[in-house]
Amino acid sequence: MRIPERYRSGEPCFSFEFFPPKTEKGEAKLFETLADLKRLSPGFVSVTYGAGGSTRDRTLAWTRRIREETGIEAMHHLTCVGHTKDELRTIVDRIADAGIENVLALRGDPPRGEGAFVPAQGGPAHASELVELIHEKKRGLAVGVAGYPEGHPECEGRALDIERLKQKVDAGAEFVLTQLFFSNAFYYDFVDRARKAGIDVPIVPGIMPITNFEQISRFTRQCGATIPMQLMLELEARHHDPEAVIQLGVAHATVQCVELLDRGAPGIHFFTLNKSKATRMILAALTGRG
Repeated sequence: MRIPERYRSGEPCFSFEFFPPKTEKGEAKLFETLADLKRLSPGFVSVTYGAGGSTRDRTLAWTRRIREETGIEAMHHLTCVGHTKDELRTIVDRIADAGIENVLALRGDPPRGEGAFVPAQGGPAHASELVELIHEKKRGLAVGVAGYPEGHPECEGRALDIERLKQKVDAGAEFVLTQLFFSNAFYYDFVDRARKAGIDVPIVPGIMPITNFEQISRFTRQCGATIPMQLMLELEARHHDPEAVIQLGVAHATVQCVELLDRGAPGIHFFTLNKSKATRMILAALTGRG
């Protein structure tokens, strides 16, 4: 199923992001996680695409495997990093030939150790160019893109950030998945600014339940998201008690999700880190299914 059709159904769409596992133990854990979450009827899952070739070959294999072995719709992430346009055209054909119908088109982060994104010679420099390239192939793929409620960390101002999102939508993006955030005010403001700019596709909030204090501190530094002061103080008070951190993270994310859905969000996209416990607890609270 093409994901935009799922968002047009009128029912909230819950989706999850995974990364391709690197070991047999990781593979077993991922399928255990998928089995846990399948009982909650997810709308789809997405599979990330590593920088510098770190998981690229596995992304296609795992996206296809998830669709075929679990029956859950799966979306293939694709980035510009390190690819020429001809290489990307070949990858798009491989994705479509595998029966995959949905792609998340991203510029991508620079490979580890490199400070700035540099396009490959003859490669696209922006996600909007990648969206155009995907549609150029005319393979019928539904294309989503990323949005940044607090602004992309490399972008000079939120107005320019919205302009670039508009370019991606004008190029053919049919839905937006946002970067993680911990204050819903950022999402509401982002959607309001996007609508005023003429962006009318579904804008889906991205939520990462906090399960590890050090980990979430590192993630927020990397992506430019902020943790509200009260939440940070409560996390710091619990950081020596891992279970207490999880309970607080789940409670905060659940409140976020309830409010977002009540205010008309078309669904929630969860960043799971290949784990099911926290997300399952949140979804059970939202849907009444354990």
